[in-house]
Amino acid sequence: VLAGYPVSPNDEEYVLVNNKCQCVTVTSKFVPSQENPEEEVLERNIRIIVPLKARENISDPLSPLRTTFVYRLSELCKNCEPVEIDLGGSIQQAQQGNSCEEPQTCYTYDRNQCYSSPVPLLYHGEVRHVQAALTPASCFAE
Repeated sequence: VLAGYPVSPNDEEYVLVNNKCQCVTVTSKFVPSQENPEEEVLERNIRIIVPLKARENISDPLSPLRTTFVYRLSELCKNCEPVEIDLGGSIQQAQQGNSCEEPQTCYTYDRNQCYSSPVPLLYHGEVRHVQAALTPASCFAE
């Protein structure tokens, strides 16, 4: 999840949430108020792309198609990256989000993460199961 960067240098719209796993982008920008055009109000836009061919288990291409998609703004906006804060002269680590131990529900492939699935491979007359990557080669670029 990324937060707080301009969409383009000339645009005043800021991305608050860019969740690639759930295909959701939340942006905000100031626009003239309808009641008072001399005053600006904050407008938020939520863009959700529902991946129609998504599988229940994204790493298993044979799993059934997903028919239920659940979006909770509080989960999309949570920030589980630890931050250091100064508490009375002592530096402590704190998390800004709740329920960070729970895995994120992913409706599509997150391009920043690798997914794999066991694939049968015939080797010297013996069938072995090996983990095969299901995402682009960018997974292996380091």
